[in-house]
Amino acid sequence: MSNDHILNKRHLRNSFERASAGYDEASMLQREVNDRMLSRLDYIKCNPRTILDAGSGTGYGGRKLENRYPDSGIIALDLALAMHYQARPTAPSWWRQMFSIQKNATNYVCGDIEQLPIRDYSIGMVWSNLSLQWCNNIEQTFSEMHRVLQPEGLLMFSTFGPDTLHELRQAFLGMDDNSHVNHFIDMHDIGDILVHNGFSMPVMDMEYITLTYDDVISVMRELKAMGAHNVLQDRKRGLTGKVGWGKVLKNYESFRKDGKLPATFELVYGHAWKLESKKSIDDQKIIEFDPKARMVRA
Repeated sequence: MSNDHILNKRHLRNSFERASAGYDEASMLQREVNDRMLSRLDYIKCNPRTILDAGSGTGYGGRKLENRYPDSGIIALDLALAMHYQARPTAPSWWRQMFSIQKNATNYVCGDIEQLPIRDYSIGMVWSNLSLQWCNNIEQTFSEMHRVLQPEGLLMFSTFGPDTLHELRQAFLGMDDNSHVNHFIDMHDIGDILVHNGFSMPVMDMEYITLTYDDVISVMRELKAMGAHNVLQDRKRGLTGKVGWGKVLKNYESFRKDGKLPATFELVYGHAWKLESKKSIDDQKIIEFDPKARMVRA
């Protein structure tokens, strides 16, 4: 991956740390996508004992999964520690802890989904809502998810496609040679990467969601509030000049319709299974032979 598409993980973590306090108010899109992912589970037979919520944020998805799978344990994993502080319920007093039983209580882990601090074959379902776009190496990420999944385990995810924020991308077009909007991977490429990393029966689909705003400042403010502003490694430092910013505003105004400015998000949904791998040598199938079996002649 070229340097202009590499995310700075330190900046990314700091961005979500700062956004954590007001994240729930600004994460309407994340909640909506999470609910649409949940509705897809109605058509999938899955009863995981342990669920990894990879990129758990303030815990909205984890709470929904707890309601759907009350007998399952949840591992909430996020890069930003402050997100966990927002997600964790207020600790009960010591005497309530002593006399209460918390079945399958959520465990909170601070870590990177590109290098999961989770043991092999320990997870029944990996759930990742709008987190994969923050990975520098999605192949490594899928490899890690495949590693921690148990056989017959399910990976279910959503992420942004390349048409996301195309209005903002075009508004900055011609400003300079820097990238002002993060890079997103095409749905078909994601499907190929899943298969390459050992997943079976991948199912992919996509849709567009367009949010509307009164002005460009409102667009940028909400992106920042949800921690989704530009965190590219080689992003332009400092503020855009007054003349340059004026051009951005003018370019974005060309998209105004019915008095509102649009911000379009391409949503990619996918799920795939980790199935038992068949033994092979040099891609040749192995025929199992049972010495106890008797040949029966017709």
